[in-house]
Amino acid sequence: MQKVRVPINSFQYGEVSDSLVMRTDTAIYAASAQRVENLLVMAEGSVKKRTGLRHAYTYNLTYSSSDPVKSYLASFVYDDNEQYIVSIEQSQLRFFRIVDADTISLVDTVTTDVNSTGLPFDQDYIKEYTTAQYGDVMFICHPLIAPRVITRTSLTNFDVSTFTFDSRPDDKVIFQPYYPFQSQGVTLDPSAISGDGITLVTSSAYWDITGSVAGGAGSNSNDFLSSKHIGVTVKYHDTEIEIVSVQSATSAKGNVVGTTQVRLAVVNPLRTVSGTTTVEVTHLGHGFAGGETIVISDASATGGINTTNINGSRVVATIIDENTYTYPAGGTSSSSADGGGNVKITTHAPTVGWSEQVFSAKRGFPAAVVFHENRLVFGGTIAQPDTIWMSKIGNFFNFDVGKAEDINAISLTAATGEVNEIRYLVSNRDLQVFTASNELYVPTYLNQAITPANAQIRKQTPFGAEFVQPASIDGATIFVQYGGHSIREYLYTDTEDAYTSVSVSTLASHLIDSPLSMAVVHGGFGLSDSIAFVTRTNGEAAMFSSNRAEKRASWSRVTTSGRFAGAIAVHNRIFVNVYDEYNKLQLCEFTGDIGLDMYIYKAIPSNNLVDVSDLYANTQIVDVLATDGTTVSHIGSFTTNSAVKIDISAHAGNGYTHVYVGKKFTAKLITNAIDVNAGNGAVSGDVRGISSVVLDVKNTRSIKVNGSSFSSLAGFNGKKEIRVLGYSRDPQVTIEQNDPLPFQVNGLIAELII
Repeated sequence: MQKVRVPINSFQYGEVSDSLVMRTDTAIYAASAQRVENLLVMAEGSVKKRTGLRHAYTYNLTYSSSDPVKSYLASFVYDDNEQYIVSIEQSQLRFFRIVDADTISLVDTVTTDVNSTGLPFDQDYIKEYTTAQYGDVMFICHPLIAPRVITRTSLTNFDVSTFTFDSRPDDKVIFQPYYPFQSQGVTLDPSAISGDGITLVTSSAYWDITGSVAGGAGSNSNDFLSSKHIGVTVKYHDTEIEIVSVQSATSAKGNVVGTTQVRLAVVNPLRTVSGTTTVEVTHLGHGFAGGETIVISDASATGGINTTNINGSRVVATIIDENTYTYPAGGTSSSSADGGGNVKITTHAPTVGWSEQVFSAKRGFPAAVVFHENRLVFGGTIAQPDTIWMSKIGNFFNFDVGKAEDINAISLTAATGEVNEIRYLVSNRDLQVFTASNELYVPTYLNQAITPANAQIRKQTPFGAEFVQPASIDGATIFVQYGGHSIREYLYTDTEDAYTSVSVSTLASHLIDSPLSMAVVHGGFGLSDSIAFVTRTNGEAAMFSSNRAEKRASWSRVTTSGRFAGAIAVHNRIFVNVYDEYNKLQLCEFTGDIGLDMYIYKAIPSNNLVDVSDLYANTQIVDVLATDGTTVSHIGSFTTNSAVKIDISAHAGNGYTHVYVGKKFTAKLITNAIDVNAGNGAVSGDVRGISSVVLDVKNTRSIKVNGSSFSSLAGFNGKKEIRVLGYSRDPQVTIEQNDPLPFQVNGLIAELII
């Protein structure tokens, strides 16, 4: 029999999967553990009990296994003094103001928009909403609803409206994106150049004919009342026509905004042929077939043909190509020349040169939204899942592509050979694009802004993203891989001159199980590292700590007496939604060195009966920490009485002035199997025992090691030896604390009997 002292100097890799139990040869095995629960992995490699959860608000929402996420949290930060949390729920929004370090208050609840219309947020899609905030305005997007705009109107009030695009002062042009959704060669034939209720006929089925026909059976009216095309704007060349009714798949009625007129994009688009009446017109994407009647206006004299003979009503004669045709002028030219100046053409002839507004109930709405390089960026609709639209620079409601000048709006499609359903957009080093199947990006060039001339989408990695908002951490962007079993780090590397998506959860894959939400704080929990907090479907959470410069990364698990249901970060503070053990949803914050969850802070009244009815109910068991303003002491567990008060009169006279009342949680560290290489090789799998453990602890007032409990009011600091017994093929050291008190382990030495 031989005794060997085995040191564990660090837990810097946190909790690792049990698939690593035989990797005793690696540095990871020696600096990790089988379980790191409710412990923070510190930069030094020590582990420290996490902060408790202070209660902030009780929702009128209860847990349902079919709908576990009933509130989607988003941050709304105007400046350091005006910070909010937005809760998106079924048909309503709640706004919480972060008043100071101790106070979070509900300041507004909104159930209707500025037009007194109910909000469209649906419980079934809570996880899929995306948000972007700038100044006093926040946008909320989902492909099934028109984007909503939240506007902060005062310190405690918010309005909600439907996103509307800017329009020209004469209201004849809406600055919104358009796209030709029709099949190739399908024409649109308006019955007139102007007026309301003109007929619009397509050469093939196009109009939406869902819903009932007006008047029912036998009615003379054949309008489809709920057609998704009603209210949609189509563009005939440059003229907008609003659809007001649909009669069939090929016939609709619309109101023309102005006149069906187009100003040719090319200056001097007319070319005369000497000695003939023929005028050749450069008209980009004209869509004519020949024989159409058009009206030429504003053309200047060209090639010896005066304005009277070159303008006026003309007939398209010959189609040269898709951008060029001819017509006979009213006079003969004396020379071949290019001219005409800025020419306008008025017509209502059938043409393939028409398009439809991009965002609508028929085509869907943006799935993703972000601000990037002073542009509002939308991504992905039902009809165009892999397209990105960027507003004009500094004009977030104007998506007019104009003449593709640098400040104009941009439309990009990820033509990568497969459809990429955009789910999230992230503004980082570049505009990062996360889809259901791939990761892409829109590059930002050195000292250059993204413009219509240089904008492009590049495909990078093939993993796809789940419906969990990606988050920036330590120079990278982490996202949940499609399927929900891995978290990856999207990071640009100079060596590959491309983005990579390396899994950061490989060592702790068991902690990644269908995540619900993810929030990142930089320097949170009083630590210097960046920390990601991930809530999971099973009600637990996981924490990922990252410090790229020092090549440190670790995972740990977080549990509570209830279930975690969502998280959001506001600067260096993390707020979570938690279902308590009675299935009521609570908003809480990780804060303070208080070892209680869902705790409330109360002054002790003169009768020593502390009222806790604002959170707890009759006959509930709570733990209590009492303080005299300097020292915090655990005075035990209490059961609330019928008045929902706790009686602490047994502790009167100790000078306590306030109490923390909440639910205690267990911090637990279970080491990997203590292993060593003996003279005849590794002892892995052999029966062996641990005779003693020397712990190095700090500010630890109670502790349990392999079942043996120790406590001290003064607290333990430094080395403490504990005698333990037991033999196993996988001997481990289990260190835990059930009391709501401080707890920190810097390392240990286990005496192994082999």
